[in-house]
Amino acid sequence: MAKIKKGDLVQVITGPKDERGKQGKVLEILSERNRVVVEGVNYVTKHTRVGQTQRGTKTGGLETVEAPIHISNVALVDPSTKKPTKVGHRIEEQTKDGVKRTVRVRFAKKSGKDL
Repeated sequence: MAKIKKGDLVQVITGPKDERGKQGKVLEILSERNRVVVEGVNYVTKHTRVGQTQRGTKTGGLETVEAPIHISNVALVDPSTKKPTKVGHRIEEQTKDGVKRTVRVRFAKKSGKDL
């Protein structure tokens, strides 16, 4: 079971000084490369080729987009304290349509100090 999923609020714990400590929502998970794309973090300039749309308007030029960062450089943020924390799993019983099943549920562990 993945520790970080799309839509989670995470904080950058390592990296350049201007990026460290920033919090943002996970936009995309690249599991085969162990990387995540975080909203508002790790902006890069992308050069796109000039083209034309069907209406005749020009496209292309310079774009700033979020680049992926390694998943080990981010930590999940505890919703109650707004501080980075570790992720745990617990087993719960859920009832759906009268059928009981055991399910692994992830939760934010208690965050004492900053990680």
